[in-house]
Amino acid sequence: MTNPSPLPPIKAIAFDAYATLFDVYCMEALAEEYFPSQGKALTVLWRHKQVEYTRIRTMSGRFKTFWELTRDALIFAAAQLELPMNDSQRQHLMNQYACLRPFPENQATLETLVAMDMPLAILSNGTQPMLDIAVKFNGMNHLFAHILSADTVQKFKTAPEVYQLAVDAFALPKNEILFVSANAWDACAATWFGFQTFWVNRNGQPPEQLDVAPHASGRLLSDVLAHVRGLHG
Repeated sequence: MTNPSPLPPIKAIAFDAYATLFDVYCMEALAEEYFPSQGKALTVLWRHKQVEYTRIRTMSGRFKTFWELTRDALIFAAAQLELPMNDSQRQHLMNQYACLRPFPENQATLETLVAMDMPLAILSNGTQPMLDIAVKFNGMNHLFAHILSADTVQKFKTAPEVYQLAVDAFALPKNEILFVSANAWDACAATWFGFQTFWVNRNGQPPEQLDVAPHASGRLLSDVLAHVRGLHG
C-alpha cells in the first residue's frame, strides 16, 4: 500500500465563528439571571435547536437568516422548558447574542497568525451584520481579510456552497486552506469538502462516527499555532 500524498503548505485559514471564535455558552449568566437554575439548560437547548434549524431549513430549501433562526430557537427552548420569557427578556438575550465574547486565548492566537503573514477569514452561518458586530465589538477588525456569511448562498453549513465561499475569497485550492471549527460535524464536513481541517475539541468529546476525521485537533484555538508551524517546518 502506498502512503497518502503529503498535504501542501497552508496558505490561508478560515474560522468558524460560533463556539469556535465566540463563546455561545457565555449567554448562561444572563439566562440564569432571568430564570434561576435554568440558565444552563436554556443555553444548551437554544444552541441545539439553532443548529438543528439550520439543517432542517437547508435540506428543505426553506431559508431564513441565522438571526431569525436564533430567535426561533430561543422561543422554542423557553417554551420547551416552560420558562415565562417575556418580549423584553427575549430581546435582551438576542442583543447579547450579537455581542458574544471570544474565548480567552483567541485574540492572541489570531494576532500571532496575522504576524506570521497568514491571511485569515471567518466562514460562518451568521448573517453579515451579526458577524460584523461581533468582530467590531471584540476589536478584531484588523485580523480578518474576509468575513464570509452563509447568507450569500441562502444555505447553511454543511452545504458545500458555504465552504466554497472561502475558496472563492482566497482564490486558492481547497487543500491549501485550513478550516478551523469547534463543531466536530462542521470540521468533518469541511474535510469531505476538501479543506485541511482542525477541530478545536474544547470539551474532550469523542470523535464523530462519520467515516471521516479532521486532519488534526486540539483543546484550544492556540493549538492551531503548533499545527501550522509543524506543517511549515
